[in-house]
Amino acid sequence: MATYLDRILDRHRTEAAADERRTEDLVRAAGELPPTRGFRSALLAGADLAVISEVKRRSPSKGDLFADLDPAALAADYQAAGASCLSVLTDGESFGGSADDLATARAAVSVPVLRKDFTVSANDVCDARLMGADCVLLIVAALSDGELGELSALAVQIGLDVLVEVHDEAELERALATTAGDLVGVNQRDLVTFEVDTARAVRVAAAMPAGTVRVAESGVGGRDDALALAAAGYHAVLVGEHLVTAADPGAALAALRVPRGPRSG
Repeated sequence: MATYLDRILDRHRTEAAADERRTEDLVRAAGELPPTRGFRSALLAGADLAVISEVKRRSPSKGDLFADLDPAALAADYQAAGASCLSVLTDGESFGGSADDLATARAAVSVPVLRKDFTVSANDVCDARLMGADCVLLIVAALSDGELGELSALAVQIGLDVLVEVHDEAELERALATTAGDLVGVNQRDLVTFEVDTARAVRVAAAMPAGTVRVAESGVGGRDDALALAAAGYHAVLVGEHLVTAADPGAALAALRVPRGPRSG
Protein backbone atom coordinates (compact mmCIF):
# COMPACT_ATOMS: atom_id res chain seq x y z
CA MET A 1 0.00 0.00 0.00
CA ALA A 2 1.36 3.45 -0.93
CA THR A 3 2.29 5.71 1.99
CA TYR A 4 1.53 9.43 2.31
CA LEU A 5 5.09 10.15 1.21
CA ASP A 6 4.87 7.81 -1.79
CA ARG A 7 1.68 9.45 -3.04
CA ILE A 8 2.93 12.99 -2.52
CA LEU A 9 6.27 12.32 -4.20
CA ASP A 10 4.64 10.50 -7.11
CA ARG A 11 2.45 13.53 -7.74
CA HIS A 12 5.33 16.00 -7.50
CA ARG A 13 7.57 13.94 -9.79
CA THR A 14 4.76 13.61 -12.34
CA GLU A 15 4.29 17.38 -12.28
CA ALA A 16 8.04 17.94 -12.60
CA ALA A 17 8.26 15.59 -15.58
CA ALA A 18 5.51 17.55 -17.35
CA ASP A 19 7.18 20.93 -16.67
CA GLU A 20 8.48 22.18 -20.03
CA ARG A 21 10.05 25.42 -18.75
CA ARG A 22 13.78 25.83 -19.35
CA THR A 23 15.73 25.76 -16.10
CA GLU A 24 18.31 28.20 -17.45
CA ASP A 25 15.55 30.78 -18.02
CA LEU A 26 14.38 30.40 -14.42
CA VAL A 27 17.94 30.67 -13.11
CA ARG A 28 18.39 33.87 -15.10
CA ALA A 29 15.16 35.33 -13.69
CA ALA A 30 16.21 34.36 -10.16
CA GLY A 31 19.51 36.14 -10.65
CA GLU A 32 17.67 39.41 -11.25
CA LEU A 33 15.92 39.37 -7.86
CA PRO A 34 17.03 41.34 -4.77
CA PRO A 35 19.14 39.48 -2.18
CA THR A 36 17.40 37.09 0.18
CA ARG A 37 16.98 37.88 3.87
CA GLY A 38 19.39 35.34 5.35
CA PHE A 39 17.45 32.42 6.82
CA ARG A 40 20.37 30.57 8.43
CA SER A 41 21.85 33.71 9.98
CA ALA A 42 18.47 34.68 11.45
CA LEU A 43 18.38 31.40 13.39
CA LEU A 44 21.66 32.27 15.09
CA ALA A 45 20.72 35.81 16.13
CA GLY A 46 20.06 36.27 19.84
CA ALA A 47 20.47 33.92 22.78
CA ASP A 48 17.06 32.22 22.67
CA LEU A 49 15.92 29.13 20.81
CA ALA A 50 14.79 30.45 17.43
CA VAL A 51 11.23 29.68 16.37
CA ILE A 52 10.38 29.01 12.72
CA SER A 53 6.62 29.54 12.75
CA GLU A 54 4.59 27.78 10.12
CA VAL A 55 1.69 28.94 7.98
CA LYS A 56 -0.13 25.64 7.64
CA ARG A 57 -3.74 25.14 6.63
CA ARG A 58 -4.08 21.35 6.78
CA SER A 59 -2.19 18.06 6.92
CA PRO A 60 -2.74 14.81 5.02
CA SER A 61 -3.13 12.82 8.24
CA LYS A 62 -5.33 15.22 10.26
CA GLY A 63 -7.19 17.23 7.65
CA ASP A 64 -8.01 20.88 8.21
CA LEU A 65 -6.04 22.64 10.95
CA PHE A 66 -6.71 26.32 10.11
CA ALA A 67 -8.18 26.18 6.62
CA ASP A 68 -9.30 29.81 6.40
CA LEU A 69 -6.21 31.42 7.88
CA ASP A 70 -5.09 34.84 6.65
CA PRO A 71 -1.40 34.39 5.72
CA ALA A 72 -0.56 38.06 6.18
CA ALA A 73 -2.30 38.40 9.55
CA LEU A 74 -0.85 35.17 10.89
CA ALA A 75 2.64 36.05 9.69
CA ALA A 76 2.41 39.47 11.35
CA ASP A 77 1.24 37.88 14.62
CA TYR A 78 4.15 35.46 14.47
CA GLN A 79 6.69 38.22 13.91
CA ALA A 80 5.23 40.33 16.72
CA ALA A 81 5.54 37.34 19.08
CA GLY A 82 9.22 36.92 18.25
CA ALA A 83 9.41 34.45 15.36
CA SER A 84 12.89 34.34 13.85
CA CYS A 85 11.64 32.98 10.52
CA LEU A 86 8.51 31.72 8.83
CA SER A 87 7.78 28.42 7.09
CA VAL A 88 4.99 28.40 4.52
CA LEU A 89 3.44 25.26 3.03
CA THR A 90 3.02 25.64 -0.72
CA ASP A 91 1.74 22.14 -1.55
CA GLY A 92 -1.91 22.55 -2.52
CA GLU A 93 -3.39 19.07 -2.73
CA SER A 94 -2.10 17.63 0.55
CA PHE A 95 -1.59 20.74 2.69
CA GLY A 96 -3.89 23.38 1.20
CA GLY A 97 -1.00 25.77 0.61
CA SER A 98 0.08 27.84 -2.37
CA ALA A 99 2.73 30.14 -3.75
CA ASP A 100 0.30 32.99 -3.02
CA ASP A 101 0.32 32.04 0.68
CA LEU A 102 4.10 32.38 0.71
CA ALA A 103 4.20 35.66 -1.19
CA THR A 104 1.43 37.16 0.95
CA ALA A 105 3.01 36.07 4.24
CA ARG A 106 6.48 37.30 3.26
CA ALA A 107 5.17 40.70 2.17
CA ALA A 108 3.67 41.20 5.64
CA VAL A 109 6.93 40.67 7.59
CA SER A 110 10.65 41.38 7.52
CA VAL A 111 11.84 37.95 8.70
CA PRO A 112 13.11 35.26 6.26
CA VAL A 113 10.76 32.63 4.86
CA LEU A 114 11.21 28.93 4.09
CA ARG A 115 9.31 27.36 1.23
CA LYS A 116 8.01 24.14 2.81
CA ASP A 117 7.30 21.68 0.03
CA PHE A 118 8.49 18.46 -1.58
CA THR A 119 11.27 19.73 -3.83
CA VAL A 120 12.19 17.19 -6.54
CA SER A 121 13.57 19.19 -9.46
CA ALA A 122 15.77 22.12 -10.43
CA ASN A 123 12.69 24.06 -11.49
CA ASP A 124 11.20 23.54 -8.02
CA VAL A 125 14.30 25.15 -6.51
CA CYS A 126 14.05 28.09 -8.89
CA ASP A 127 10.34 28.46 -8.18
CA ALA A 128 11.11 28.80 -4.46
CA ARG A 129 13.34 31.78 -5.20
CA LEU A 130 10.94 33.28 -7.71
CA MET A 131 7.93 33.11 -5.36
CA GLY A 132 9.92 34.99 -2.71
CA ALA A 133 11.39 32.30 -0.46
CA ASP A 134 14.69 32.86 1.32
CA CYS A 135 15.28 29.16 2.00
CA VAL A 136 14.27 25.90 0.35
CA LEU A 137 13.64 22.51 1.96
CA LEU A 138 15.40 19.40 0.64
CA ILE A 139 14.15 16.15 2.17
CA VAL A 140 16.87 13.50 2.15
CA ALA A 141 14.32 10.65 2.17
CA ALA A 142 12.81 11.99 -1.06
CA LEU A 143 16.00 12.45 -3.08
CA SER A 144 18.96 10.48 -4.37
CA ASP A 145 22.50 11.52 -3.46
CA GLY A 146 22.90 12.97 -6.95
CA GLU A 147 19.70 15.01 -6.63
CA LEU A 148 20.70 16.26 -3.19
CA GLY A 149 24.02 17.47 -4.51
CA GLU A 150 22.64 19.08 -7.65
CA LEU A 151 19.65 20.77 -6.03
CA SER A 152 21.57 22.08 -3.02
CA ALA A 153 24.29 23.51 -5.29
CA LEU A 154 21.68 25.20 -7.49
CA ALA A 155 19.93 26.67 -4.46
CA VAL A 156 23.16 28.19 -3.19
CA GLN A 157 23.94 29.49 -6.70
CA ILE A 158 20.69 31.46 -6.88
CA GLY A 159 20.99 32.84 -3.35
CA LEU A 160 18.85 30.49 -1.28
CA ASP A 161 19.72 28.94 2.05
CA VAL A 162 18.94 25.22 2.23
CA LEU A 163 17.33 23.36 5.11
CA VAL A 164 18.29 19.71 4.60
CA GLU A 165 15.79 17.47 6.38
CA VAL A 166 16.72 14.09 7.91
CA HIS A 167 15.05 11.44 10.04
CA ASP A 168 17.97 9.38 11.29
CA GLU A 169 21.75 9.12 11.47
CA ALA A 170 22.11 7.49 8.05
CA GLU A 171 20.24 10.36 6.40
CA LEU A 172 22.32 12.81 8.43
CA GLU A 173 25.49 11.46 6.82
CA ARG A 174 23.98 12.08 3.40
CA ALA A 175 22.89 15.60 4.39
CA LEU A 176 26.33 16.55 5.66
CA ALA A 177 27.83 15.58 2.30
CA THR A 178 25.84 18.24 0.42
CA THR A 179 27.11 21.73 -0.35
CA ALA A 180 24.50 23.06 2.08
CA GLY A 181 24.94 20.55 4.91
CA ASP A 182 25.49 23.15 7.64
CA LEU A 183 21.75 23.71 8.19
CA VAL A 184 20.04 20.46 9.12
CA GLY A 185 16.49 19.79 10.25
CA VAL A 186 15.52 16.63 12.10
CA ASN A 187 11.90 15.77 11.41
CA GLN A 188 10.42 13.90 14.36
CA ARG A 189 7.47 12.87 12.19
CA ASP A 190 7.93 9.65 10.24
CA LEU A 191 7.07 10.55 6.65
CA VAL A 192 5.86 7.00 6.00
CA THR A 193 3.47 6.61 8.96
CA PHE A 194 3.19 10.33 9.91
CA GLU A 195 3.58 9.29 13.57
CA VAL A 196 5.75 11.49 15.82
CA ASP A 197 8.74 10.19 17.80
CA THR A 198 9.67 12.94 20.26
CA ALA A 199 13.01 11.30 21.14
CA ARG A 200 14.26 11.29 17.54
CA ALA A 201 15.64 14.82 17.44
CA VAL A 202 17.52 14.44 20.73
CA ARG A 203 19.14 11.22 19.51
CA VAL A 204 20.18 12.52 16.10
CA ALA A 205 21.53 15.79 17.51
CA ALA A 206 24.30 13.86 19.24
CA ALA A 207 25.68 12.85 15.82
CA MET A 208 25.82 16.38 14.38
CA PRO A 209 29.27 17.96 14.07
CA ALA A 210 30.13 21.35 15.53
CA GLY A 211 29.16 24.18 13.21
CA THR A 212 25.89 22.58 12.13
CA VAL A 213 22.86 24.77 12.68
CA ARG A 214 20.31 22.38 14.13
CA VAL A 215 16.54 22.62 13.64
CA ALA A 216 14.02 20.29 15.30
CA GLU A 217 10.88 19.82 13.22
CA SER A 218 7.42 18.46 14.06
CA GLY A 219 6.03 17.26 17.36
CA VAL A 220 6.94 20.39 19.33
CA GLY A 221 3.96 20.83 21.62
CA GLY A 222 4.93 23.47 24.14
CA ARG A 223 7.56 24.97 26.42
CA ASP A 224 8.71 21.65 27.92
CA ASP A 225 9.51 20.32 24.44
CA ALA A 226 11.36 23.52 23.60
CA LEU A 227 13.44 23.29 26.78
CA ALA A 228 14.39 19.66 26.04
CA LEU A 229 15.40 20.47 22.47
CA ALA A 230 17.41 23.53 23.54
CA ALA A 231 19.25 21.38 26.07
CA ALA A 232 20.00 18.85 23.30
CA GLY A 233 21.81 21.53 21.33
CA TYR A 234 19.17 22.78 18.91
CA HIS A 235 19.35 26.33 17.63
CA ALA A 236 15.75 26.39 16.40
CA VAL A 237 12.42 24.61 16.29
CA LEU A 238 10.02 24.54 13.35
CA VAL A 239 6.46 24.53 14.67
CA GLY A 240 3.23 24.34 12.72
CA GLU A 241 0.30 22.39 14.10
CA HIS A 242 0.85 23.49 17.72
CA LEU A 243 0.68 27.14 16.67
CA VAL A 244 -2.08 27.16 14.07
CA THR A 245 -4.43 25.19 16.34
CA ALA A 246 -3.75 27.36 19.40
CA ALA A 247 -6.38 29.83 20.61
CA ASP A 248 -3.64 32.48 20.60
CA PRO A 249 -0.85 31.51 18.17
CA GLY A 250 1.30 34.47 19.24
CA ALA A 251 1.20 33.52 22.92
CA ALA A 252 1.90 29.87 22.07
CA LEU A 253 4.92 30.99 20.05
CA ALA A 254 6.27 33.28 22.78
CA ALA A 255 6.26 30.36 25.22
CA LEU A 256 8.69 28.47 22.96
CA ARG A 257 11.37 31.16 23.07
CA VAL A 258 13.51 29.59 25.78
CA PRO A 259 17.27 30.16 26.27
CA ARG A 260 19.46 28.08 23.99
CA GLY A 261 21.54 25.42 25.70
CA PRO A 262 25.35 25.43 25.93
CA ARG A 263 25.59 22.64 23.33
CA SER A 264 24.25 24.98 20.62
CA GLY A 265 27.17 27.36 20.96
